[in-house]
Amino acid sequence: MMTVYEVPLLTLLFLLALWFACRGRKKYGEIVFIILYSLITLIMFADAAYSSYFGRYISVNQLYQLSSLKEIAGDGNVLGATVSPLSFLTLLDLPFAIWWFHRSKKMKPESEVRDRKRLMLHLVIYAAALFCFIHYGWNLNNSRYVQKVNHIEFFTYHTNDLIVNVGGKIARRNVDEGEIRKEMASIVPKSEGNLYSGVAKGRNLILIQVESLNDFVIGADYQGQELTPVLNQLIREDSFYFDRFYSTTGVGNTCDAEFVTLNSLYANDERECYRMYVDNTYNGLPWMLRQEGYSTMAFHGYVKTFWNREEAYKNQGIEHFYSEEELVMTQKSGFGLTDKEMFRQAVDILKTKQEPFFSFMITLTNHIPYDMPQSLATLDLALEDEKTMFGRYLQTVHYTDEAIGDLIYYLKEAGLYDNSMIVIYGDHQGLNKETLEVSLSMMDYLGKEYDFDEMLKIPMIIHIPGLGENKVITTVGGQIDTAPTIANLMDLDFKQPYQFGHDLLNTKEGFIAQISYIGKGSYIDGNNDMIFAIGKDGTVEEGRALHIPDGGFMNVNQELCQENSDRALSLLELCKKVLDNNLIANYVTH
Repeated sequence: MMTVYEVPLLTLLFLLALWFACRGRKKYGEIVFIILYSLITLIMFADAAYSSYFGRYISVNQLYQLSSLKEIAGDGNVLGATVSPLSFLTLLDLPFAIWWFHRSKKMKPESEVRDRKRLMLHLVIYAAALFCFIHYGWNLNNSRYVQKVNHIEFFTYHTNDLIVNVGGKIARRNVDEGEIRKEMASIVPKSEGNLYSGVAKGRNLILIQVESLNDFVIGADYQGQELTPVLNQLIREDSFYFDRFYSTTGVGNTCDAEFVTLNSLYANDERECYRMYVDNTYNGLPWMLRQEGYSTMAFHGYVKTFWNREEAYKNQGIEHFYSEEELVMTQKSGFGLTDKEMFRQAVDILKTKQEPFFSFMITLTNHIPYDMPQSLATLDLALEDEKTMFGRYLQTVHYTDEAIGDLIYYLKEAGLYDNSMIVIYGDHQGLNKETLEVSLSMMDYLGKEYDFDEMLKIPMIIHIPGLGENKVITTVGGQIDTAPTIANLMDLDFKQPYQFGHDLLNTKEGFIAQISYIGKGSYIDGNNDMIFAIGKDGTVEEGRALHIPDGGFMNVNQELCQENSDRALSLLELCKKVLDNNLIANYVTH
């Protein structure tokens, strides 16, 4: 788990100043101390809990996600499965601090000399704290040491967060589009050639985002049982399988995976894009297909307001969203409709639609904490794995694989299979390496340390019935590359210059920026077979590199890593400028 407050000097100075200041106030001192100390403690707990799963401290921007958090918490077990129990250690000092402060108030008054000394101590502490706030909180880019402190120290981090995201937000201003496109041309990976161009032109597109699907389950066995027999069979027939494919989500997790996939635009670490940029103009996959005469729809077995999908889908180009409110809740698992029932009802609806259509399906059963009714379980787990997150995960993955098999059957029965292209990919990792139980179970299962090389890797399978070949694509890519790859296969035109991914079927270069879990400034570089994880302090010097083929540690060229880290940050910053200024609206209208 990420260490909390590795540079505690300013935190201690502030708490000490608070202690002395409140002790000198007889009437309200104790109340003020209890309120402020409790608030600081709760923020520390939130930091510890959030960083134990996402690898970064919480931001004021996450206040906007409270409505989504409330909907997730409705299941009762999701939050418990994602928050490390060690986070609660940050709460232990609260009752003792309050008790000691109350006790100290009853001590005998100090002498006049001691009062003067105490006053001088107050002044020194306040001066030091004020200097640190100003120096570390405002001058954020003076040196790498200052940047280092800002990434890991409580008060400097949250002071900066408030300044940037509350007090420091400035109005959108004109940007130089020419400069943005020029820089994009130099750092966005490029595709060359037109291999497989138009081979799926005019077909239905069925895009399936599978909840929490890691790549390590593909082709894998457990206790002599094939974990994903359906997906394995798809890969062997008429399919492209991308085996070095990685999630590129932001703080919105699942909904950001959708956003990135549909639009070839990076998410960010401020807020989920479905709310932050809900009113923007887009021209991603749904809009491109609508321009070709397709109807567009989405299916998800939970409430339509979750992650603001109901509103976001309108500008994404989704014409109709079938959610819990319209689907029949015939069978539930976790907090939504089971995948098998969602697929069955979706095909019943697709049979009534005129072809061609675009159907975006988001699965749900394989969602943390991976609790599923025993009546749906078909994987025989070892006794020691039955109650573990690892075991529950394998069970729900196996179920979702069966559900995809049912979907294929339903499509064939409905006469929709042969004229469709089916694209299947994972939204994000299912097992977090920061969870000790998971880390140990995965190490035992994989026979090596479970690290970012496996955690961030998700599968993507493009299945085109009648293609006549199957091919494994080893080029590094991610969700950012999905839309350009599909666009080539379906002969679609973005009609605007802002795509941050590229067609993986016509390139040898693979480079993607990373945001969540591994940290901004991290990247995955196919040319050097490297996954680079930025240091917890935000510096390249404290970072580490993993070799993609085997996950081993690499000795790296610091200069090269700094250059690539800067490239990754520039990709994110350029995309944010595009979104902040709604630049796509200059090229398309809907």
